[in-house]
Formats: sequence, structure tokens, C-alpha cells
Amino acid sequence: MTKVWRPAEGAVVCVGETMAALAPAPPDALETAEALRLSVAGAESNVAMYLADLGVPVSWLSALGDDALGRRVRAAVGAAGVDVGGVRHDPERPTGLLVKEPAGGRTRVHYYRGDSAASALGPDVLADDRLRSASLLHLTGVTPALSPSCRDLVTAALTTPPGGRPYAVSFDVNHRPALWPAGTAAPVLRDLADRADITFVGLDEAQELWDADLEPAGVRELLPHPRLLVVKDGAHAATVFGDEEVRTVPALRTEVVESVGAGDAFAAGFLAGLLRGEDADTERALRLGHITATSALRVTGDHGPLPDREEIERLLGLPAREWATAVVRSGTASVVYSGADDGGFTHSP
Repeated sequence: MTKVWRPAEGAVVCVGETMAALAPAPPDALETAEALRLSVAGAESNVAMYLADLGVPVSWLSALGDDALGRRVRAAVGAAGVDVGGVRHDPERPTGLLVKEPAGGRTRVHYYRGDSAASALGPDVLADDRLRSASLLHLTGVTPALSPSCRDLVTAALTTPPGGRPYAVSFDVNHRPALWPAGTAAPVLRDLADRADITFVGLDEAQELWDADLEPAGVRELLPHPRLLVVKDGAHAATVFGDEEVRTVPALRTEVVESVGAGDAFAAGFLAGLLRGEDADTERALRLGHITATSALRVTGDHGPLPDREEIERLLGLPAREWATAVVRSGTASVVYSGADDGGFTHSP
């Protein structure tokens, strides 16, 4: 397998907002549920928690309210093995909140994050000492939508030349239409995505933002500068475009309880795969992305349990034909290998 460019060995720093999240337990509807489950939700902290699960040292930098929800969010992310020492509590602004509304097989997300503590983040976050020894800084397109200062933060990180920073930068487009004024997201996200060392984007996102007829190769034409561009095509496959190679790996099939958070899990798995030292190659990194994504798909929250280490290694080592027929079953870490086309299994990273 072809060896690829990868970040230097070291820790990862994830920057962005995490909120308290409320959701009814399946199959209850939000309108009729008598109880709601409280969890945490944030694209960047999702990535951080999965990286920690995969053995990668990782920190999360953000701001939370000086309130009960903020303390709960910080404790939950820290309990997953993430360094939260750089998270500050703002006495003037609240912790953000989201509410999930399952509807017809999809989940609508309602945000209550206006003037949240994290919306006041700015470029000063990049002065945190943790970044001096980091190999990678991970950002998403959610952050620049939150406020002008948050956009300045992401812009500053992505416009610093590689020679002016000790770490690589990864960026997940993570388009959230509800956060952007109409017509404003497409040019901003394209510019930011094209500046990162590693960029993640869903094919459906790219089509919605830039061109309804785009195929993965067309996304690469729009974003030619990232050292690695990963295009996720939902339940079908993910493709990575490097300096000298293009590689596609089909998605694993699994039952989907909820798809929210699967893209973050995929990004974490791919990044962890790249950071595995001499064993790093794009096929293994894509496979680890798919494996990690199934952990999010099988739970109502954004962070689900991974298969055990032995099972992950077995999956990573499967011949291509067996990988293509692997099914990750709900409620168990075991994997059933079958050529049958089991209906109802989808994957939406």
C-alpha cells in the first residue's frame, strides 16, 4: 500500500463549541415524550472523544457558561479521556443548548446557542500552550458560523502558512445551514476548506454548497490545495485524494439509530489512522474512519462505544472482498461477514 503524507507524531487539539443536548429516547417523538435524555454535543469534542478512545492524546479548547450545564459538558468530555484544562467558563454568557427531534427516520436539530459562551471565542485561543507541542489542530465549519470573532479564529488558523506553525490543520466542512444567513456559507466554506492540510467534506454537502452535479473528482477540482481531501459519500464509500494517489473504500453496513455525529466519528477514525506511525496508509485510515462512524450510528447520542481493539485490528486486516460484505450489528461489538444485502442498513457519515 502507498505510504502517504501525514502529520508529525504528537497530540491533537480540537477547538469549537460543545453544547448540552436534549433528545427523546427512541421511538418517542419530541412532542409526546415524557422524558428527555441529557447528553453533550459538539462536532469538535466528538472528534476529540473518539480520538481519545482510539488512543490518541487529545485536548479540547472552548468556552462554556459558568453554569450547571457547562460543568456537566466539561465533565463529560473530560471523562472520555480528553484534556479539558484549556476550557474556560464565562460568567456572562450561557452554555449552548440543542434539542434533537426525530422525525420520519431523520433527526432535526434545533439550536439555542445565540450569544453563548463559545460564540465569544477568538484568535487568542491559538496562543494556548497546548498547540506548541501539537501535531494537528482540528477545526470545523460550524465555528465560523457562530460569530465574527469565531470566524476570525478559524481564518487565522487556516491562513497561517505551514512554516509558521508547528502543527498541521484539519478542517471538516460540517455545513449547518441553520447557522448561516442565506447565500453566505458557500464562498466562505470553500475558501476555508481549500486552505487546510486535511479537509473532510460530504459529497451531499459539496453538492448543496457548490454544484448539484459534483462527483468526488469534481470536489477535488474545487479544492485542489489540501494535502489530503476526504470526500464522504454517505452509505456508499469515502474517497481520499492525496498528492499522488486516489483511494476509495466502501462504507461498512450497520443499523442506524441516529446519524448525527457519525461524520465526526469518521473524521476521528481517519485522523487516528494517519497518526499510527509507519503503518499509516490511506486505505487503513479510511477503514478506521468507517469503523468509528458505525459506533456513532448505533446510538442516540453523538458518542458510542467502539468495537474492542482486537476486532478493530481484524477489520483493518480484512481482504477487500470480505471488507465489502462486512456488517456491524447493532448492540454488539462483533461483526458478521455476509455477502447478503441486508435491507435497512445504511451509513451516513
